[in-house]
Amino acid sequence: MALFFSFARFIVRCLVFIINGNPRYLHKERLPKGNYILVGPHRTWFDPIYFALAASPKKFSFMAKKELFQNPIIKWILDHANAFPVDRDNPGPSAIKTPVRILRKQDLSLILFPSGTRHSEELKGGAALISQLANVPIVPTVYQGPLSFKRLFSRKRVTIAFGEPIHIDRKRKLNDDYQKEIEQQMQTAFDALDFAVNPEFEYVDISKKKH
Repeated sequence: MALFFSFARFIVRCLVFIINGNPRYLHKERLPKGNYILVGPHRTWFDPIYFALAASPKKFSFMAKKELFQNPIIKWILDHANAFPVDRDNPGPSAIKTPVRILRKQDLSLILFPSGTRHSEELKGGAALISQLANVPIVPTVYQGPLSFKRLFSRKRVTIAFGEPIHIDRKRKLNDDYQKEIEQQMQTAFDALDFAVNPEFEYVDISKKKH
């Protein structure tokens, strides 16, 4: 699977260069050694692809909705791309246990969007809990660039920026107060990264704009 992931990333990198040109990756020196969790606002369906390209050569696992695994061809691709299924309506314990096990036992980091979907601004607690149980840091990450595949062809610059790692205290109980504290740290980091990349940046959900 590691070989497939590396090959797939090479192909995707070539396609991205042809379609959009050379992206800009900022602050890669902030990425920790060992495993970690990349977290960011989910702004487009292809931002996880850019996250994985930006953090290369590190390899990643991903959460994917379980419905995608019903197609045998897509399932084969997802399995070999280190993805694992999650029931978004009823996540269950495996939504936490699976990534924790991967982070602990494999040389794979995790890409995770705390909001869960591209059309939600609510930060959820999964990232902090996974981070604490796996004993790995959270790295705030933002994507700025075209928000639809069609607009990628405009060759408008894509920028991925990494923030300073957030370390979850394993000795503290992850209660509501501590959870909110971590969520605030993540949101503050997202806002600071966005401002540093472009002080005039303002995210607009194009799916809502259509309505």
